[in-house]
Amino acid sequence: MRSVHNLPYETKEEPVTVPLPDGTRLSARVWRPICSDEEPMPAVLEYIPYRQRDLTAVRDSIHHPYLAGHGYVCVRVDLRGTGDSDGVLGDEYLEQEQRDAEDVLEWLAAQPWCDGNTGMMGISWGAFAALQVAARQPESLRAIVIASFTDDRYADDMHYMGGTLLSDNLAEAGTMFAYSTCPPDPAVVGDRWRRMWHERLEGSEPWVLEWLRHQRRDDYWRHASVCEDYQAVRCPVLASSGWADGYSNAVTRLLAHLDVPRKGLIGPWSHKFPHLGRPGPAIGYLQEVVRWWDHWLKGEDNGVMDGPVLSTWMQDSVPPSTSYEQRPGRWVVEPEWPSPYVSQVVHPLSRYRICRPEEQEHGQQRDEEPSAALTVRSPLSVGQFAGKWASYNAPPDLPYDQREEDGGSLVFETEPLTERVEILGSPSVELDLSVTEPVAQVAARLSDVAPDGSATRITYGLLNLTRHSGTGEPEPLEPGRRYRATVHLNGVAQAFPPGHRIRLSLSTSYWPLAWPPPEPSLLSVYENSSTLTLPVRTPREEGEAPRGLFGEPEGAPPLTTTTLVPPEERWDVKRDLIGYQHELEIVKDRGLERLDHIGLDVGRRAYERYTAVADDFTSVAGESVWTMRFRREGWETKTVTRTVLTCTDSAFHVHATLDAYEWGNRVFSRTWNEEVPRDCL
Repeated sequence: MRSVHNLPYETKEEPVTVPLPDGTRLSARVWRPICSDEEPMPAVLEYIPYRQRDLTAVRDSIHHPYLAGHGYVCVRVDLRGTGDSDGVLGDEYLEQEQRDAEDVLEWLAAQPWCDGNTGMMGISWGAFAALQVAARQPESLRAIVIASFTDDRYADDMHYMGGTLLSDNLAEAGTMFAYSTCPPDPAVVGDRWRRMWHERLEGSEPWVLEWLRHQRRDDYWRHASVCEDYQAVRCPVLASSGWADGYSNAVTRLLAHLDVPRKGLIGPWSHKFPHLGRPGPAIGYLQEVVRWWDHWLKGEDNGVMDGPVLSTWMQDSVPPSTSYEQRPGRWVVEPEWPSPYVSQVVHPLSRYRICRPEEQEHGQQRDEEPSAALTVRSPLSVGQFAGKWASYNAPPDLPYDQREEDGGSLVFETEPLTERVEILGSPSVELDLSVTEPVAQVAARLSDVAPDGSATRITYGLLNLTRHSGTGEPEPLEPGRRYRATVHLNGVAQAFPPGHRIRLSLSTSYWPLAWPPPEPSLLSVYENSSTLTLPVRTPREEGEAPRGLFGEPEGAPPLTTTTLVPPEERWDVKRDLIGYQHELEIVKDRGLERLDHIGLDVGRRAYERYTAVADDFTSVAGESVWTMRFRREGWETKTVTRTVLTCTDSAFHVHATLDAYEWGNRVFSRTWNEEVPRDCL
């Protein structure tokens, strides 16, 4: 990324406190042109819980000063109960959080340096907030810019993909257990910091408990899910995401369902802003954001709405790897979405080659009888090379070579392709099936198989089969009864070259990415009445992006830090062939770094462990442990949060601990041991 020092406007940065009607004070930071004292300008809000003064300070210093230098008042606000803001944060996307955001926007619009027009932007939580608040139609909000988000909190977030419990449900709950219990900084709030901290500690609960109490798509999840009413969003939307991200689906859904001015951008990236995007290429995203704001907040006629509605990176074939610096490919564009140049091509599974070792070796022929079924019951080890639900660019968190996974799966594949095939959108698998247990799941994976046999997973989907008729009201399955079920795979743009094969793999478990059902089930697939549908894109000259579609990534110079203890990243798969235990152990340790601008030392360490014994589906366990450290001369704190999730065939068990320390002395401790019944899960 190119650091830009000479921007059109000279700016200044200042901390501010935003008062709310109930007396709560929110901590914020403002970057604005100096001339806004006399010449009010539009304000752009980023609203998240991740501590603007320290934990996101370096990231914030890249884009907010850059946008301010182009004539905007940029405001970064910590949610109630986070950073140096008053209160307690008890869960995500609450009604209180959204009412607070409306109050913040009203306050911004009334400031002397704001001209009354506001926008919202952000990635992940910040994007959720912007989209959700837009649906509430606050008076001053003119447009939003969002990255890596969803419009469906239940089925397309880290919670219940296809009605299946994701392990990231535990991992993200562990993350927020840690962030929501951090202390405010006495350098900002003064002597009341300890009282504020203990209010947070005493008011906290592991969020995974509430998330497990809502295993169905109920009102809890419908709240703040914009997919429930797309027409509520009445302002223009610039939406982006990445194919390596867990949030690869919502951009195209917004393009298809919103009826406001909108643009979509999907690159090869993980869970990162596009100007910081990895795998690369990163792009000049902030230049695009400036153009968006210039048009919608300042009224400039700059042609920002000209051209295609969707620009996306068509990924070329790559060998399997757990991380990539760059993804080869090219930018392609679509004039509208759904695109008239993408066709839903249905492939009967009966036309695919079955990849079972015994059939290949012994030359067995598939049974052409309509009642014939192919069967699979996957071991729990299938899924250990699946990577994370969402890649956070913390290598190695992408899926590895799928050949070992495919050994425990039912596998179909094409003959070697004779010509290049490009897909753009969400593949789906419609299965005519039966199972042997009342609760069962299926994982469907699509892979690019090279001539040497290596298999790169390009997308996947999950379905809890008790939700086969939809994700709202589950029902136990009748063993042996035939059902029709559709598995929707995540959206992707991928090119398969000649000589490669397209492979579909079906498994009945995908641990630890997805929590398995109570018992292993034998899945029977009736191939003669089952299909794979691929969204095949027709390449064409007008669909090729012009050279230089996006400029080089730019941003303001980031704040400096000093590394005191180096970071550590580790991802270990282990198998014990005596006790038959297998485990995945993940360490994401950022070490200890000093934020030079405020002389604060910050440490963050996350540890995750997922275990199982043989094929005992009730032996699975997940653990998330976070350590957060803050210190400077005269002040030192540490919090350690631990959440363990286990299960029986009828219930989930949550064991959690929260310990807080000052100068190494424990000043707070609490333990939770709770049970939540399983609901067709």
